[in-house]
Amino acid sequence: MAFSFNFDVPLQTDETNDKENKDDKAKEGNLKCSDVSATVPKKIKDAVEHQPLLDPLSQIENWVPETITIGALPPLLCLNESVFEKTAPEREDSEEILAKTLTQNSDLISGVYEGGLKIWECTYDLLEYIDDEGETFAGKRVLDLGCGAGLLGILALKRGASKVDFQDYNSTVIEQLTVPNVFLNCEDDEENEETNSSPPCKRKALNATEKLLDRCGFFSGDWNSFLTLVQNKTPSPKYDIIFTSETIYNTDYYSSLHNVFCDLLDENGIVYLATKSHYFGVGGGLHLFETFVEQNNVFQIRYLKDVEQGLKRHVISLTFKK
Repeated sequence: MAFSFNFDVPLQTDETNDKENKDDKAKEGNLKCSDVSATVPKKIKDAVEHQPLLDPLSQIENWVPETITIGALPPLLCLNESVFEKTAPEREDSEEILAKTLTQNSDLISGVYEGGLKIWECTYDLLEYIDDEGETFAGKRVLDLGCGAGLLGILALKRGASKVDFQDYNSTVIEQLTVPNVFLNCEDDEENEETNSSPPCKRKALNATEKLLDRCGFFSGDWNSFLTLVQNKTPSPKYDIIFTSETIYNTDYYSSLHNVFCDLLDENGIVYLATKSHYFGVGGGLHLFETFVEQNNVFQIRYLKDVEQGLKRHVISLTFKK
């Protein structure tokens, strides 16, 4: 799929006004999370929690995985993008995003499809950073926000995270890409933990799948409605780690993204964000997002990794100001 954007129709939200109001507040003093989240922008796509089948891989035809190897990280398997594209007409897609991305030759159609079928460059940057730092996730609760193929969350599962939630804008991405990737990578890990005694193999496989499902959650929809959905859970989750990659390309989304960080990150948690310096044709980028974060005065930003090759890219972290 060629790299291109389609933003001919501007996204209609209330977030621009929200940003202006928050800028004024920031000049008066420090903002609390409740201040940032007070005005909720317009919903774009209602959030849905997806319940995978006990044997999700049995529903996937023409499955051709590729292996992604980075440093000392465990190999990660992912559906080959070209095969996915060629078999698009055969796949279930109530949102019709597969057809739209092909006919419009676009990787982003604002408010319709937000790029989740591609693995973007900055995801690899963040995986490389995790490899360099030797990050483990034992006992951690993790959110892979704007997950797409789900590689970051899958790595956390494979390295011992107690719970990983995957979120993407499009339900087709979650059902046709994220869920299969998770089970392809992690089902064997769960089975290997089972004993060699009874129950029989089929029962053990089901036990392994159920155990994996207990450690995963899958969500689609815009960030505002996703936030509302998970906050209505009892108890409402707080995440030790939030991963997000290539999600600050559109300034209209900054308020929603910031609200998710603010309300779902544990007080001692950390956000890992991978991004390009600038997204040509869309308008977002690290400088604008950093300015937005500084104006809200809730998070401390730290630069973790810079990539100079090609268009400059970065990995940063956000933690709550003490």
